[in-house]
Amino acid sequence: MNDSMNSSVDFLPMSVDEMRRLGWDCLDLLLVTGDASVDHPTSGTALLGRWLVAHGFRVGVVAQPDWRRVDDFAAMGRPRLFAGVTAGSLDSMLAHYTAFRKKRSDDARTPGGRAGARPNMATIVYTNVVRHAFPGLPVIIGGIEASMRRATHYDFWKDAIRRSILLDSKADLLVYGMAERALLEAANRLREREGLREYGDIRNLLRGIEGTAWAIGDGDDIPAGVAPLRLPSHEEILADRKKLMDATLLLERQALTGGRAIQRSGNRVTVFEPPAKPLGTEEMDFLYSLPFARRAHPSYDRPIPEVAVTQFSVTSHRGCGGGCSFCSLALHQGRLIQSRSGDSILAEIASFVSHPDWRGSVTDVGGPSANMWRAACGGDPRKCRRPSCLVPTLCPHFRTDQSGLADLLRAASRLPGVRHVRVASGIRHDLALADEKYLRAVVREFTGGQLKLAPEHRSDRVLALMRKPPFALFERFLSLFGRFSKEAGKEQYIVPYLISAFPGCTLDDMRALARWLKDRRWSPRQVQCFIPTPGTIATAMYCAGIDAEGNGIPVARTDAERLRQHRILVAAFGRKPERK
Repeated sequence: MNDSMNSSVDFLPMSVDEMRRLGWDCLDLLLVTGDASVDHPTSGTALLGRWLVAHGFRVGVVAQPDWRRVDDFAAMGRPRLFAGVTAGSLDSMLAHYTAFRKKRSDDARTPGGRAGARPNMATIVYTNVVRHAFPGLPVIIGGIEASMRRATHYDFWKDAIRRSILLDSKADLLVYGMAERALLEAANRLREREGLREYGDIRNLLRGIEGTAWAIGDGDDIPAGVAPLRLPSHEEILADRKKLMDATLLLERQALTGGRAIQRSGNRVTVFEPPAKPLGTEEMDFLYSLPFARRAHPSYDRPIPEVAVTQFSVTSHRGCGGGCSFCSLALHQGRLIQSRSGDSILAEIASFVSHPDWRGSVTDVGGPSANMWRAACGGDPRKCRRPSCLVPTLCPHFRTDQSGLADLLRAASRLPGVRHVRVASGIRHDLALADEKYLRAVVREFTGGQLKLAPEHRSDRVLALMRKPPFALFERFLSLFGRFSKEAGKEQYIVPYLISAFPGCTLDDMRALARWLKDRRWSPRQVQCFIPTPGTIATAMYCAGIDAEGNGIPVARTDAERLRQHRILVAAFGRKPERK
């Protein structure tokens, strides 16, 4: 990579001048995002933009626009086909507010780490402004916020049941999950039928794309095909919050087994098409081989904190078989693992050496859980009724190649110009215990003093509600971690992630956790009070006060009750745990 990287021509354009320097007289697609523009594979906007450009479309980006007026949205002119809208890498409410509904003081995806660069409910706000800027232009929403709010959901920050964000935003189409296939299909359909002028015809053209949701009138015919899953209606959930659990479990089942689902809300029906087929290995390799600059757009005069963390990280796979009840990432990316080839990963790392910012360290090779690379289901996922491939025990059909992953990491560390290779995205300790060769390699060779793990709690009852493994497995992992570190002559530590005030957790459960930590002289810094993010099983637990089987559970609902649990660790250690 040469000095031309400093030119904005090497980035997806954000201005008319940049478009013209690329030889474009107009855009085909405009992507609007609540994050700053960072040309890196961990940015959904950059990933989709590069993917669409590689398939022949001209794509521009509007990043963190001023939503109080149309100027930023209209700066590059009206796109020919559609505008895509996302709140960014996080739900915008989570980006703005803490577990105790206090405003956050920073935002890692904004220049200078400044908070407040995106509005609350950014997907809805941005869509409305796009409508004013470009009347009649199709608008497609996506990203974590749209994906997890695609059906009736609970909004913790408003303490309210909200209908599908598709209906509230009045977008033409919602893409859920990973969006490469769905967005490319939508773009191809609109390009092929560009002469359509009737708005109703355009909307009809976008129906039936896998991995999307769309709305029809209550009296309209639902498309023929497999009988759909019928979620409890919005009004039924408003009348009985326990129905939210039913709806959430049905959507979780649909994500694994496929099929169409529907949900009524007033005089509207939201249709959820089957999930999009995951990208295969060759497609993943192609996607991640695209020419990412691995930098923030040069128009920014202040650094973006997240870039320092992710710049030389590598995505080895997508998806997670863990099925944790509180995790939106796994629900967004899916249970089935989609892995890149080892050659593709090594080629990406080899390219780092020519990057002007390279200092020799690969900060991470991983995904939602780093040690699920090349994991696969040996059975038929469509017939599976397990909510997790790992809990309560490792499924015999869940096949992994953790030793192969260790060999890949060793091969990466031997590449010219590479000094260190780390695994920073965290591993599943229960899965690592199934392959001691891999575990020994991670501890001895690829841990830089600290290894992140997520035991989450001490109580097996609470862990079962989380869909996490029994605590005894974490203690066994600790023993092996200490032994392997000693064999390597290294002083190394586990950084545990813990959750307070999880649905079903009591004050006594928190006291037991505090005692266990104190007995081992651990002073944890990664303690998070549970935040009920939209769309998860755990959020349905919090909202309805029941577990996934419909049994009543204790829930710390008020901020005072939640803070009381969180502060138990303060009493144990004489200081306040970090709220992250």
